[in-house]
Amino acid sequence: MPRVKRGVVSHRRHKKVLKQTKGQALTRRTLFRRANEALLHSKYYATVGRKKRKDDFRRLWIARINAAARPLGMTYSKLMAGLKRAGVELDRKILADLAVRDDKAFAQLVAAAKA
Repeated sequence: MPRVKRGVVSHRRHKKVLKQTKGQALTRRTLFRRANEALLHSKYYATVGRKKRKDDFRRLWIARINAAARPLGMTYSKLMAGLKRAGVELDRKILADLAVRDDKAFAQLVAAAKA
């Protein structure tokens, strides 16, 4: 059986990993083994971060809606329950945007939730 030399393949893989860990600290960008560990952790954190971002935005939208609804005499939970009963199907992202940018439209939604 002929001998297989794998120098090219592993060299290419090492170069790819080291290129991806550019900007890391100390040996995490120069030594392959350390760089590979750093890369695996980085990719894991990036995945977790993408999931967490959705939670963070939802929390922000809820805070904005609550802050805009309170001066109009309503809490967040009562507003959402009232909108659901009134058949208004706007998600939190849109409601938060209205609360920040268009006070009149948001006030109308609050009135609809009260009724």
